[in-house]
Amino acid sequence: MPETPTARIDAARLQAMMEAVSAFGGGRDGSMTRLALSAEDGAARDGLAAWFRENGFVPLVDRIGNQFGRLDLAGNNAPTVMVGSHLDSQPNGGRFDGALGVVAACEAIRAVREGLAALGQQAACNFVVANWTNEEGARFQPSLLGSSVFTGAAELPWALERRDGNGISVGQALDAIGYAGSDTVRVPDAFIELHIEGGPILEREGQRVGAFTRYWGATKYRLAFLGRQAHTGPTPMAERRDALLAAAYLIADLKDMAGDHGLDLHTSVGRLEVFPNSPNTVPSEVVLFIELRSGSPRILEEAEATLKARIAAACERAGVGSEVRAIDLRPAGAMHPGLVGLAERAGAGRGVRTRHLDTIGGHDAISLAAVCPSIVLAVPCRNGVMHHPTEFASPEDQAFGTQVLADMLMALATKGLAALDEGGDGR
Repeated sequence: MPETPTARIDAARLQAMMEAVSAFGGGRDGSMTRLALSAEDGAARDGLAAWFRENGFVPLVDRIGNQFGRLDLAGNNAPTVMVGSHLDSQPNGGRFDGALGVVAACEAIRAVREGLAALGQQAACNFVVANWTNEEGARFQPSLLGSSVFTGAAELPWALERRDGNGISVGQALDAIGYAGSDTVRVPDAFIELHIEGGPILEREGQRVGAFTRYWGATKYRLAFLGRQAHTGPTPMAERRDALLAAAYLIADLKDMAGDHGLDLHTSVGRLEVFPNSPNTVPSEVVLFIELRSGSPRILEEAEATLKARIAAACERAGVGSEVRAIDLRPAGAMHPGLVGLAERAGAGRGVRTRHLDTIGGHDAISLAAVCPSIVLAVPCRNGVMHHPTEFASPEDQAFGTQVLADMLMALATKGLAALDEGGDGR
């Protein structure tokens, strides 16, 4: 983007902030356990709020605990561009998923402010950094909870009543860490999120940056198999009503279902809750957290119908009953073409092609896409690994992605939303 003034990020500042954030819940092996609204999450939020105050951003927290830092550069009537991701992690996850997007947002916006000041130029938009509540869905279900409330896709009272495995509600957890806010933050005019790819394509192809142009849909079931508790010793095999056995049948069936659709369907059971979970007792209840993911609405619909049939078959085979306790649906869709074009031009301005990608995992930008132009940018991660202690993005790739982000923000800061309508293809 040669006609756009430059906003130069500071790679050392970026890394220093990433290291500071990684201290909250980080382990020596590179792992990260910073579950949503935990003490570790609260400490990381406090650190971010302090950074906001020290750097002239106005700290804000809404009623679901979404954390924002607002930088007013253009006045009340100007458009707002929101940038960010999330600080919560998976248990024993990695340090870059989510956190990079929040830290990069802080550095990129700061670089834009410095660039505008050096030029003596008035901004055409205001900026907001976002740290969304419970993106991961590890402690509270469903995932994308804070951004879903923000966009109106989920009701606040319902969201505040979601409970973790210990019976603690979202509302109680917010109170415990001091992030039950009351601020009102309006829907932005555009939302941009930087993330590690979480897949191998960029690294495999030697690409520096990607743009998720399409997001897969997801159908998530919380299913209980209901059997009968019994002694594992004297109870005859034919008389057992083993809920865990039914779960095993279904888990194997889900793997076969994915194979029936080639590369277009992903299935999983990522969590089991077994009761009473004793070595000497036949399980009477097993709760499965089931996911079906596809970019095709037709395939998702077919997979859900097959899932229901396989549940019935597993029940009959194991002699148990079943109960669906929750269903969460997320439709497939596309990111905003104007932001895709802006990402392409920003990449071209740095001498690289912006690789188009699908995102199979969920991101808060998917929630925002329902209410404003949204996009997720991606940087390579080693071996495509995410949600694991070995998750890694090099400092050079982090800095390059943050620089492309800053270039996009500088275009919006100097041209306003008209930067989304310029067209062109940087590939």
